[in-house]
Amino acid sequence: MIRDSLPARPEARRLLAGVLLSSIGRGLTLPFLFIYLTDIRGLSDAAAGLAIGWFGAVLMVLAPVGGTLMDRFGARPVALVSLCGQAVGSVLIAWADTPTLILLALTIAAAGMASSWASNATMLASLTTEHERQRVFGLQFALLNLGIGLGGVIAGLVVDVHRPGTFQAVYVLDGLTFLVPLALLLSMPAVGRRLTAPGPSRAADGGYREVFRDRAFRRVLLFGLVLTTCGYGQIEVGFPAFAVRTADVTPRVVAWALAANTVMIVGAQLVVIRRLEGRSRSRTLALVGVVFALSWLVLGAGGLVGDRIPLLASLLVISCSAVFGFGETLMQPVQPALINALAPDRLRGRYNSAHSVNFGISSVIGPITAGPLIGAGHAMTWVALTLGGCLVASVLALSLRRLLTPAQDGAVAPESITQRGARSPRVVALPQVEPPAPDVTN
Repeated sequence: MIRDSLPARPEARRLLAGVLLSSIGRGLTLPFLFIYLTDIRGLSDAAAGLAIGWFGAVLMVLAPVGGTLMDRFGARPVALVSLCGQAVGSVLIAWADTPTLILLALTIAAAGMASSWASNATMLASLTTEHERQRVFGLQFALLNLGIGLGGVIAGLVVDVHRPGTFQAVYVLDGLTFLVPLALLLSMPAVGRRLTAPGPSRAADGGYREVFRDRAFRRVLLFGLVLTTCGYGQIEVGFPAFAVRTADVTPRVVAWALAANTVMIVGAQLVVIRRLEGRSRSRTLALVGVVFALSWLVLGAGGLVGDRIPLLASLLVISCSAVFGFGETLMQPVQPALINALAPDRLRGRYNSAHSVNFGISSVIGPITAGPLIGAGHAMTWVALTLGGCLVASVLALSLRRLLTPAQDGAVAPESITQRGARSPRVVALPQVEPPAPDVTN
């Protein structure tokens, strides 16, 4: 099953290997930033939420810049700078012991992460065919989460709030793991070059104005903004804060919840990929919103149980993460494949980066709302808002279907597409170019 999902190009396989290895470091720290800033560095819940929100603000500002640079110079140089920034930022976080140093470290790490997903998605899209992409993006996500889960399990056995050095160690190790994809990319000098040759076509390049004239893509962005704000935007602050403060579980349970998320993704992703072939992408994304909403409902039940039945509270927190993971297996193969089905090569970097901005915005809104709400004792209000937002995203996804051609919606086998990127009369057409013969995700 894994072999069927592997891309044909060896360069794409090496990029996927880099994703797996570097994500182990990401897993060492992902569930613990809020706990590290509050329990180790002494920030209040609200201050930690604001600091992590600042991280998202930097992502939001710099991601569009990365998209422009990718379309002008290629994804390769942007990816190299991104990996270096993430490595330096992670190591600095380990030694940041004042609010000023914490903000500096988070700024550097965010600057590196701003173009990480978009540059990798752009490179993978350039190395795969239309027929391969949905499967490859799904495999990439499974490998990403396998690495994160392994890192999370290791960290759960190591970190201890009574030993600050354990937290510092995992952040240093996180930084070092970014050197692996850096080395792999340096070994492939032909990967990540500019997708279209410079010339007269530059004059017709409308940049982000042209990107946002694409009505279908605007709807994809709106869906993504609502869902990431009420989904992924709550993982680093809302989820651990609710779990520890309201459901009254230990940080170790949070780590095991992340492991359950990974087990779900790794166990189900490849099966889900096969089931998604030929199915409506818009309807699949609508289902994602429903599944995410269900996960927050389960977490809310854990908060109601609280310290009265500790074992049940722990099981519900872990179950929330597992249900959320199933939603991710539906979302992650489909959404990037849809974005790259809409994107012409000369604007592919901007399309992917515009999508990344959603994560920056949600990383601002999520922490600055979740931290103060949960810290002030309004945890159930937070659950209601996130649950409702996920259902709103489902409605937006259903409205997307009428803006897509059957091929873009995934209902037509890619090899049967004769004119890639053709638009229905309801959508403003973008100039499209055929993809070149086969020569980009943390």
